Amino acid sequence: MKRNKIWVKNLNLHYGQKHALKNIDMEIREHFITALIGPSGCGKSTFLKCLNRMNDQVEHVRIEGRIFLDGEDIYDKRVDTALLRKKVGMVFQQPNPFPMSIYDNIAYGPRLHGIKNKTELSRRVEEALRDAAIYEEVKENLKKPALSLSGGQQQRLCIARALAVEPEVLLMDEPTSALDPVSTLKIETLMKALRKKYTVVVVTHNMQQAARVADDTAFFLAGELVEFGSADQIFCRPRDRRTEEYITGRFG
Repeated sequence: MKRNKIWVKNLNLHYGQKHALKNIDMEIREHFITALIGPSGCGKSTFLKCLNRMNDQVEHVRIEGRIFLDGEDIYDKRVDTALLRKKVGMVFQQPNPFPMSIYDNIAYGPRLHGIKNKTELSRRVEEALRDAAIYEEVKENLKKPALSLSGGQQQRLCIARALAVEPEVLLMDEPTSALDPVSTLKIETLMKALRKKYTVVVVTHNMQQAARVADDTAFFLAGELVEFGSADQIFCRPRDRRTEEYITGRFG
């Protein structure tokens, strides 16, 4: 049995008067891929951003409930959010490389956290690029502008950038929605490899993708967690009629 890496207890989130997340309870297992599915506007990305407190930066947000990472409440006032986001990295829907070299993109995070030694920086850069399955494609061109890479390469570069600070959890918000099928397959293969070292939580609109890569799956609807279980159970034996209707394409 895998141990729980993240435990979400009675989470509620309000955007002003809008109740966006309603009484969410979830246990996210270590070294598993947990997929969050559901129609647009159902709360998936909002929930994902709660896991590293990115919603703190949004005006008029009120959050109630508790989220534990390795038994520590991440919403405790004493928590350093910069260190939390080092532990819990984020990859966004659109690739967003910095306008600098491939090397400097990856070295950016470690430098920000105080690593100045060139040997250590080079080790971090190579290891992160290897973990993101892009090192062999760029190793001869590390001084090349990151923006010169293809879209799929840019997304893997952004994954490498998140991995360079050596997180424990990787959050991915629709990481393949802007990519072609070949690049999408590479990212899916990469996700499966990453779970050996990291806990992965991914938001996806693609039912086939969730079925292919996820160990556990959570179905959100109108801010509620309708059903949560193993991917096999959710896609083959859903317990809730709304889950079955969504995954069979009757709405969403």
